[in-house]
Amino acid sequence: MKNTFTKAKFWKNKKVLVTGHTGFKGSWLSLWLYYLGAKLTGLSLPAPVSTPNLYKILGLKDLIDDQRGDITHLKYCREIIEKVKPDIIIHMAAQPLVRESYIDPWSTINTNVLGTANLLEAARSCDTIKSIVIVTSDKCYMNVEKNYAFIETDPLGGYDPYSGSKACAEHVATVYYQSFFKDKLVGLATARAGNVIGGGDWSADRLIPDLVRAYSKDQKLIIRSPQATRPWQHVLVPLSGYLTIAECLWNEPSNYSGAWNFGPDHHNVKTVQDMVEIAVQIWGKSANWEISRQDNLYESRLLQLNSKKAQSILGWKPRWNFNKAVSATIQWYKNYYLNKGKMLDITLSQINEYEDQTLHG
Repeated sequence: MKNTFTKAKFWKNKKVLVTGHTGFKGSWLSLWLYYLGAKLTGLSLPAPVSTPNLYKILGLKDLIDDQRGDITHLKYCREIIEKVKPDIIIHMAAQPLVRESYIDPWSTINTNVLGTANLLEAARSCDTIKSIVIVTSDKCYMNVEKNYAFIETDPLGGYDPYSGSKACAEHVATVYYQSFFKDKLVGLATARAGNVIGGGDWSADRLIPDLVRAYSKDQKLIIRSPQATRPWQHVLVPLSGYLTIAECLWNEPSNYSGAWNFGPDHHNVKTVQDMVEIAVQIWGKSANWEISRQDNLYESRLLQLNSKKAQSILGWKPRWNFNKAVSATIQWYKNYYLNKGKMLDITLSQINEYEDQTLHG
């Protein structure tokens, strides 16, 4: 397949450490980096994060250096960084679910906060590293449920353990940059995005995975909070932002270190019901849904990001709108469940399509 990615020259032979590489976003990013020619090492927990598992479906274990370990152990973080001696780190390993954070808040905080601190503590003694991207979440902001798009300088916080842990991870990253990496001219950025969709996500308590699980079995989808808004975007949109900021940090660490939002344009901020209704049309057959009212766990209902900083300074912008994101996602799952397609080829074709639009869109 022809590689149209404009940054392939930069990434070729770069030693990249990706944490959380077996997860949904991590698998897409790992395939993309492999496609770009990076010398990629992935670090994740031994057990798969979901069943089915995108990492296994794509056969990524045969393509990259697959390492398994726990970032909550500082000694292991030091060992893996000393072994790999990476040029670039993209840190995505996390407990990523709001509702799970209510069930096990300690593990959420341990992974998201102390895991981030461990990785940065290990990285500060490695002389090869020039660029670090810490992926947090749009939920790191103190959300007061107003019709407002958060900018990078807004207060951080959160009322649930997940949101609070991501706000803490942001503070940890800032402390390590200002205290240790800044003077060494190592770039460190935090990337805030959320509510990504795309083929291969089977996480619990997420809208699209719940939807495809139900529809693949001809069952009715049960949803919470149909009027809750989210900055929905295809997984390739924020991943392109992570790649962009990593390269900028490499070239000009002092100018690009700090926090960055990667979210869709405001007109692509849609409700849960908007998402479901489009998905139903694309899936077809007997797809249907209803509302569940038996839920009292707090989750933000209104959430928007302002990504003008990334668009104006980095030249980054979301290339796929809401309708295209949903269409590409549902088509991926239809190929998996109904057409039994070759999912590596289909996933690569979507990456290639996104990059082709980056060049010509």
